[in-house]
Amino acid sequence: MARDPVCNMEVREESALSLEREGTVYFFCSEGCREKFLRESKDSGGRKIYDLLILGGGPAGLTAAVYAATLRMEAFLITKDLGGQAIDSTQIENYMGFDFIAGTDLVKKFEDQLLRSHYIDHRIGEVREVVPEGGGFRVTLNEGETLRGRALILATGMLRRKLNVPGEEALQRQGVFYGNIQDVSFVEGADVAIVGGGNSALQIVETLNSVVGTIHLICNSTLRADPIVIERVEAFPNLRKHEGYEVLEIVGDKKVEGISIRSRDGGEVEYLAVGGVFISIGLQPNSALFEGLVDRNDRGEIRIAPDCSTSRPGIFAAGDLTDAYGKRIVIASGEGAKAALAAREYLLKQTAGKAAL
Repeated sequence: MARDPVCNMEVREESALSLEREGTVYFFCSEGCREKFLRESKDSGGRKIYDLLILGGGPAGLTAAVYAATLRMEAFLITKDLGGQAIDSTQIENYMGFDFIAGTDLVKKFEDQLLRSHYIDHRIGEVREVVPEGGGFRVTLNEGETLRGRALILATGMLRRKLNVPGEEALQRQGVFYGNIQDVSFVEGADVAIVGGGNSALQIVETLNSVVGTIHLICNSTLRADPIVIERVEAFPNLRKHEGYEVLEIVGDKKVEGISIRSRDGGEVEYLAVGGVFISIGLQPNSALFEGLVDRNDRGEIRIAPDCSTSRPGIFAAGDLTDAYGKRIVIASGEGAKAALAAREYLLKQTAGKAAL
């Protein structure tokens, strides 16, 4: 694997666009990044003021980016990775145009659309600071790079909740996973525990059902997934439900060896010998960076108006980060499109206002 020198994205050398300069071969994610490299504008972000900066590369942020490109806005996308939580979904049902599609496949289509059909400037990196400045906004990345924009779209999505029990941190990637894993060979043939009772947890049950032994499904209440999904998994002969149980500890030396659970009504501690623990107990808004910048509710979600505008003029928010109803990929995508349209309208009004002075 190589890294695109313009956007810092990991690319496969055998399939990436390449360019040799002064004896060094560079690899690019897209023709857009290659052309930008040839124009030697790689470092122009610190000087140029973009119309729009989009923070986050999940379904909301990517859709906003594509719409910004089609609206001919000078936009810049900043994201830690492309796909967000969608990439962990093994089977997405009823996203328009598909009865079923894997999260990785849908994200690949998003990526192709962004990088090839509707290219915009982008950077793979993490945001350290967002500051209002001179009627616009300054965004600083962890690496120190600074970008400026007249408007912002916040679409940083959600973070996975943790159990916060002994053994969880020490055994991450040694048998403790959050959501699905692409390489199921790690737990092939082993008994496993899945913690959670929503659609995401039951998707993991469906993914692992044919490759593992006994599946212990641990939920602190009753299952709350869609009835049709519950009906499917309850038919699996290797499923053991533990409803109304909590996890006390994940046990293991260099890898997961078991998990201790207990009924929330009391009773004896039960030990389950498992080779993997998959935690899917919900998400929390990835909004801590924006505290004091825009209003949030008591759950940390950014409050938005119907047009995705926030409490601060020029800042819009979209997707699971917000208090919009429904945490679904299709809803996040729609909100991303709406935020881009609203941001464009805001910028047009700003331009018209200056022209009238």
